[in-house]
Amino acid sequence: MASLPSVAITGTLKLEPELKKHPSTSEKSPNISYQRSSINTQLDANFEPFNPFKPLEFREALSLINEGKQIESSYYVPLLQHCIDKVSVPATEMVHAHMIKTGTHEEFFVMSFLVNVYAKCGVMVNARKVFDNLPRRNVVVWTTLMTGYVQNSQPEVAVEVFGDMLESGSFPSNFSLSIALNACSSLKSITLGKQFHAFIIKYRISHDSSIGNALCSLYSKFGSLDSSVKAFRETREKDVISWTTIISACGDNGRAGMGLRLFTEMLLQNVEPNDFTLTSVLSLCCTIQSLDLGRQVHSVSTKLGHESNLRITNSLVYLYLKCGCIDEAKNLFNRMEYKNLITWNAMIAGHAQAMDLAKDNFSAQQSGTEALSMYLKLNCSGRKPDLFTLSSILTVCSRLAALEQGEQIHAQTIKSGFLSDVVVGTALVDMYDKCGSIERARKAFLEMSTRTLISWTSMITSFARHGQSQQALQLFEDMRLSGFRPNQITFVGVLAACSHGGMVDEALEYFEMMQKEYKIKPVMDHYGCLVDMFVRLGRLDEAFDVIKRMDVEPNEFIWLLLVAGCRNHGNAELGFYAAEQLLKLKPKSTETYVILLNMYIAAERWEDVSMVRKLMKEEKAGKLKDWSRITVKGEVHSFKTNNRLHNCNAELHTLLSDLVDKAKSLGYELVKKMEVVDDEEEEADEKTFSSTVYHSEKLAVAFGLLNTPIGAPVRVIKSVTMCKDCHDFMKVVSSLTSREIIIKDRKRLHKFVNGQCSCADSHGLL
Repeated sequence: MASLPSVAITGTLKLEPELKKHPSTSEKSPNISYQRSSINTQLDANFEPFNPFKPLEFREALSLINEGKQIESSYYVPLLQHCIDKVSVPATEMVHAHMIKTGTHEEFFVMSFLVNVYAKCGVMVNARKVFDNLPRRNVVVWTTLMTGYVQNSQPEVAVEVFGDMLESGSFPSNFSLSIALNACSSLKSITLGKQFHAFIIKYRISHDSSIGNALCSLYSKFGSLDSSVKAFRETREKDVISWTTIISACGDNGRAGMGLRLFTEMLLQNVEPNDFTLTSVLSLCCTIQSLDLGRQVHSVSTKLGHESNLRITNSLVYLYLKCGCIDEAKNLFNRMEYKNLITWNAMIAGHAQAMDLAKDNFSAQQSGTEALSMYLKLNCSGRKPDLFTLSSILTVCSRLAALEQGEQIHAQTIKSGFLSDVVVGTALVDMYDKCGSIERARKAFLEMSTRTLISWTSMITSFARHGQSQQALQLFEDMRLSGFRPNQITFVGVLAACSHGGMVDEALEYFEMMQKEYKIKPVMDHYGCLVDMFVRLGRLDEAFDVIKRMDVEPNEFIWLLLVAGCRNHGNAELGFYAAEQLLKLKPKSTETYVILLNMYIAAERWEDVSMVRKLMKEEKAGKLKDWSRITVKGEVHSFKTNNRLHNCNAELHTLLSDLVDKAKSLGYELVKKMEVVDDEEEEADEKTFSSTVYHSEKLAVAFGLLNTPIGAPVRVIKSVTMCKDCHDFMKVVSSLTSREIIIKDRKRLHKFVNGQCSCADSHGLL
């Protein structure tokens, strides 16, 4: 049997046999305008469908055919169709054996159909045997065999079959060529695809819709959207599949706007979209977060009768969630009669993404809590979560610092057998890290059977975040020895580890390695790590030198690091200069303005205080909404600064006063300072000073100490960044109570153990 030169894809495909001298034995002349249609339809074209066995069971129907007697081949068609419907190899082999006994295996029609049946059942060895024993072959059976190989992940064999077909003298149909192009896509060979395209152009059949669609899809997969559009435009008879293919191609290549314009053009051409088209368009709306257009597509789908289509409904649910329309998504979800796992995953992932879009920690917590609720409902529905579900919900647990729920999901991954998946394993590492359990994060990492660069980077960053700098750097070297090439994010973790550990020489060496050995250009995060390192060490001039040497303009984060460092290390002159640069950027964060206000008030620079307040009003910065929440026995308890409403108020204040007195005896000094705090209970005069003793996290931690078992960790989520006073207080309390106190604020997770914090007393505090 002839074959194509190495579907190594570097060889040249001979696509030009002597077609005129050797026409197909099954056709009078090459039919270039061959219309694509179902192979079954081609095979059934010469007889009236006859199904005498429909009411009977398969074996009973087969027994009605007398063995050893020549019968009409059409009698086997309903039996073979049953084999396709059930994807049953044993049933197919039973019918095949019966056909041999009755002598029907000599019939070309039924044996051609049998090739299709074996292919649909995934047994290409049997399909090929039947094909090779056919008395003759036409383009339909050649195409059937090619289709089987493509559908059964053997595209290289499909290309070989195409070459054999040409050598046999059979002229390929349009459908044969579209299957060959699909094989090129599966092989990821643009070179071979272009050879087929040249063949198509030579014989002037590129206008056919099946070929145009295949070309459009081929070029799209290789990132050549212009070629896809050209193939689409050259297709004369554009059907709904053509339009859907090019719209999807735009989405795959990051051209959502073009895809939506093509959808509008499609409607103007009076081509009615199908459910695949509408799903693709809704995906484009998600990409650009166009809620208005998404709602219009929703209306179109309803008008066309697709309102109950599960694929479209799932896309709509995800669109509404991504655009922040939680209520609309819930209403649509609740109205759905049937929900598949994709539906549930869309709701969970949508709420997880809503956490990223949330304005503050508590809006994020509400979305995360709803995602956990959805996950519980999914389990109660009887459906089993998949890898996507588990990775999404573990991400939610990370953001919520919900260790208990994360542990339960960890147990479920073990039970369901998904623990070996690298995505789930990496999500577990991240979850334990964000929940403050670095030892469990390390254990989850070591138990991973396979690791990716993301896995290594996640663990390195986790060590850095928990102040375990040496472990982070050792793991980085292990990663390099394992053959992984670090990327930008990996070096952020490495430099952060050096910053936490005050390892200046190592940091500068890795910074140079990143640029010279790995050709990675530094970005803001890398410079930020260096500035943070020098600020922590009190080497403010060197931090300023790093800022001056940066290849990019310093952002708000860089100047804020320097401001906080100057405030803590007493360099007023440099601090005020950094503050001026920060104000020029007109920061949007209220917390930044609070830091500047406190700094100017401490220096009694009242004109600057007035300027900052004026700028806050212009930028509509608002006031700090300082809330903290703690979950005890499944119930969430919320606290705000100076809270007087909680039913444990008296006990909290008594405990806090006692803790403050004990902390003072150990050197803690209570700070009074200016604050801009949102207080619905009373209108506070911003020009007065207030005590930090009743900050929300202090109240939440006191509540946790009162209501959790002795020795149990206290976990709190806070809406804004901790202030330095509360940070110092928590360090003392962790020693006084021998408790592990974990507070997740807007910027980072703080883990207080025996008077120390995992952030190494970061200077990003209020």
